[in-house]
Amino acid sequence: MTQQATKSAAIIGGGVIGGGWAARFLLMGWNVQVFDPDPEAQRKISEVIDNARRSLPGLSDVALPEEGELSFHDTMSEAVAGVTWIQESVPERLELKRKVYQTLQEHCPVDAIIGSSTSGFKPSELQGCATRPEQIVVTHPFNPVYLLPLIELVPTAQNSPEFIAQAKEILTEIGMFPLHVRAEIDAHIADRFLEAVWRGALAYQRRHRHHGRNRQRDPVWIRAALGPNGPVRNLPHRRR
Repeated sequence: MTQQATKSAAIIGGGVIGGGWAARFLLMGWNVQVFDPDPEAQRKISEVIDNARRSLPGLSDVALPEEGELSFHDTMSEAVAGVTWIQESVPERLELKRKVYQTLQEHCPVDAIIGSSTSGFKPSELQGCATRPEQIVVTHPFNPVYLLPLIELVPTAQNSPEFIAQAKEILTEIGMFPLHVRAEIDAHIADRFLEAVWRGALAYQRRHRHHGRNRQRDPVWIRAALGPNGPVRNLPHRRR
């Protein structure tokens, strides 16, 4: 495998999370190949990357590596050509994700790692209809991806120890801290903690809504504190 291939990542889905992944890989020296059918994807991702360029260098005393090359592609097959890592960040619909994996695995290198940003599906669900289930793993980040290093790495028995070790190595290389979740669970681990905070905040708001200084028509302050990521976004869709 060439050095070029070992330093290339494909980003499938360029929303807030996908754009954050693109910025993370790009600013850590990887070439990034993006596929997103949204006609505004290039503009949106470029804005995320500009924000990352301003903020990420301030987190370290060590200079960042030379920035990689960014490219946008019209098809998934073009985007995954010759890559080592594929990060899927498409909307949280299982049938859509499985369809994407089928297309990816028709065209991507057989030894590429396919990581999913999902916060709502277990890796065994994602692997269900895959040609090579051992190639797919959950890599659940936190927003903004280019600033927050924690990432939940959730494999299954289908993923070999060598595969898991390689995923950890790559994630560490791009400045992330992989938390190896050894048993899959709905919503993984961190979102469960965040949901507990969310529920506690709602309970506090209900108890104190009649107090003048705490009265709110809607718990806007809770949403502002926890942001659009995690349990606030996923709570209505969480399966128990």
